[in-house]
Amino acid sequence: MVTRILDAEKGLDEAVSLLKAGELVAFPTETVYGLGADAFNGDAVKKIFEAKGRPQDNPLIVHIASVEQAAEVARDIPDEFYILAREFMPGPLTVVLPKSDAVPGVVTAGGDTVAVRMPSHPVARRLIAASMPLAAPSANRSKHISPTTARHVLDDLDGRVPLILDGGECGVGIESTVLDLTSAVPTVLRPGAVTEEMIAELLGKVGSLSPGAVIGRAKSPGMKYTHYAPSVPAVVAMSEEAALARYDEIAAAGGRPVLLMTEPHRAAAGGRAFISLGEDAVDYMRLFYAAMREAESARDYIIIEGLTGGGEARSIMNRVLKSSGGNVIG
Repeated sequence: MVTRILDAEKGLDEAVSLLKAGELVAFPTETVYGLGADAFNGDAVKKIFEAKGRPQDNPLIVHIASVEQAAEVARDIPDEFYILAREFMPGPLTVVLPKSDAVPGVVTAGGDTVAVRMPSHPVARRLIAASMPLAAPSANRSKHISPTTARHVLDDLDGRVPLILDGGECGVGIESTVLDLTSAVPTVLRPGAVTEEMIAELLGKVGSLSPGAVIGRAKSPGMKYTHYAPSVPAVVAMSEEAALARYDEIAAAGGRPVLLMTEPHRAAAGGRAFISLGEDAVDYMRLFYAAMREAESARDYIIIEGLTGGGEARSIMNRVLKSSGGNVIG
């Protein structure tokens, strides 16, 4: 299979035709690039798992173009969904709801719930509106670093998908927040740019999945497996001192380490290899995956700045810790 990259505007009609024919299309969202198939076509959805090498017990998110479209993929939708939709949709929030019979089991890993989101990226919205709700995980090899540019998608899936729509760099940079509305208390299953604190302001009490929680049947992606992992070892440093010491240790042993840190640490890094994560948590979130891909292509050991606190920092650290396999120093 030949994989083509087309400008999103020029390639939209072709993408719609491919989706209607049961094929896959990679497309931009505000979070990361997605790999989409007709959410109602089980055979088309199976191609996502084949292209990514993704385990079939890892469910997919169904992307919709309007709040009204949620009724096509979910049933018994609670009031909380519409409260959240008024504030955060379109945007980087996924909500777990009872599944409609129209959604095949391959989308939900055999479960009776479905994860639903309405992306804000204009290309994604137009693509879905012109075709159908799309089942879509991130457009990368399973467990590898998520893609935030069309080039990242090509690097992972060249020859596995027919078309990649190039809509530029993703603006958020990490996957959507996932909130379960089928549990007794609304529960954050995966943190993201819509933080637990933001949701609690609207809904009151909100729970979250504790680190290391044992998962049976997953209700959403990102709950069961190692994710976002580079091809070289990575460690999270919780202090500047620990980061620099580990760098010097690896370099002294003949390794080629690199520091992934925010700009305030650049001066202390001196002449050490350094990839910037920007000035603040919002920059860090947007730049992290691209920085990880750059690092793994050029160096053999990655040292990542750790963050503390809630809000965006908690969401970022969810991805950072999974990227490093939980390897933390300092």
